[in-house]
Amino acid sequence: MMQKPAHTLRLYDTMTAQKRDFAPQNPQNVTLYVCGPTVYNYAHIGNARPVVAFDVLFRLLRDQFGPNCVVYARNITDIDDKIIAKSVQSGEPIAQLTARFADIYRQDMAKLNALAPNYEPKATDYVAAMIEIIAQLLQKAHAYRTETGVWFHVPSMPTYGALSKRNLHELEAGARVDLEPEKRHPGDFALWKAAKPGEPAWDSPFGPGRPGWHIECSAMIGAVLGQTIDIHAGGHDLIFPHHENEIAQSHCANHAPLAQYWLHNGFLSIDSEKMSKSIGNVLLVHDLLKHYKGETIRAAMLSAHYRQPLDWTDQLLTQAQAGLDRLYGALQRLAPIDADPAAQAEEVRAALADDLNTPRAMGALFGLATEANRATENAQLAEIKGKMLDAGGLLGLLSEAPNAWFQASDDLDIAQIERLMEARGAARAAKNWPAADQLRSELTALGVEVLDGPQGAVWRRIGR
Repeated sequence: MMQKPAHTLRLYDTMTAQKRDFAPQNPQNVTLYVCGPTVYNYAHIGNARPVVAFDVLFRLLRDQFGPNCVVYARNITDIDDKIIAKSVQSGEPIAQLTARFADIYRQDMAKLNALAPNYEPKATDYVAAMIEIIAQLLQKAHAYRTETGVWFHVPSMPTYGALSKRNLHELEAGARVDLEPEKRHPGDFALWKAAKPGEPAWDSPFGPGRPGWHIECSAMIGAVLGQTIDIHAGGHDLIFPHHENEIAQSHCANHAPLAQYWLHNGFLSIDSEKMSKSIGNVLLVHDLLKHYKGETIRAAMLSAHYRQPLDWTDQLLTQAQAGLDRLYGALQRLAPIDADPAAQAEEVRAALADDLNTPRAMGALFGLATEANRATENAQLAEIKGKMLDAGGLLGLLSEAPNAWFQASDDLDIAQIERLMEARGAARAAKNWPAADQLRSELTALGVEVLDGPQGAVWRRIGR
């Protein structure tokens, strides 16, 4: 029998607008779904925020319920207006285009230390399931056909707008849906788009065409995780219309709630401005990874609570870098000590159980680094090291060996540095202090500093 977690997990549910104790339908099969990318370009830094935020949730759920008792799905949207437009513009076939950017997305997110989901359904693999839901909605009079496709009729669902707190009078046409004269209500949204010349199309009982955006997630969730899942998560911008429309489709087709809890991360701005192609301030994760380690980017994201806005600046990255250097520095000093495998960072666990409070968790982790600098007893040092590594595992940080963290660089001659370090070690062993000092100066000129300790000397890049 699984031991009850020491800290009750409480999550802010957008639907009820309050924190709620998390109680899964089946503790042996906790289900989590996060809306994934539309793969026609590189992911920008805003796309990465839900990946990192809900990766912490995935790690915490695995810790509380067991790694084999949590099922996480994150979809790939591989058919969409933007994908079709990019394919036409570039001349690259859609299947090749989407496969290429899906691979880049996976690689970039892995560099941010995001665990791979258990399932990664692609929209084009579930078109049959989408057609089945649409047929049910037509049969139950929640949808209607026009020459342009099939539309969900929003007024047919009295509770529509419960998630976004909107009523029918406030509704405008949904995202990614052009205003159509055939629509019965401005809030009605496309379930199926009739085929157009030169576009991909699938056969269906309501004519050849392709699915609308919203129906994709409803079908994939039902097929992979079940009709009602525990947690559905994504960016704040998806609350309306995407998640609102998912709820409408799934509930009206199945007469069952789509999710027990709805989680949404806050917006990300760039130097206090909204990220926008027109402004030219869109930051791509792929480009940032050329200049910063993935852990640095991840730590910068975790510096703010996931529900709060995050202003992305160079200073934020500099602070994240310095913070990780401090943590890795403590672990480097603890290198001779074996970590206590039973030690758990309870303050970090308590912070994360309180609606994923990563700023508080990071503060507790820095507190452990301070303790490491003050402690002298081996048993105490072993416990602190164990707690730091435990916290790192929950936050997705401290995944590298300290020496590797400090030495990593593309512009250092590692072989030359190692030769000088070996020569300096020999000089010190022979007590040839002038030669040792000269070799240290040569190493400094190469951009590294030497740290002497009881277990020998190590080096790290200056400024790291």
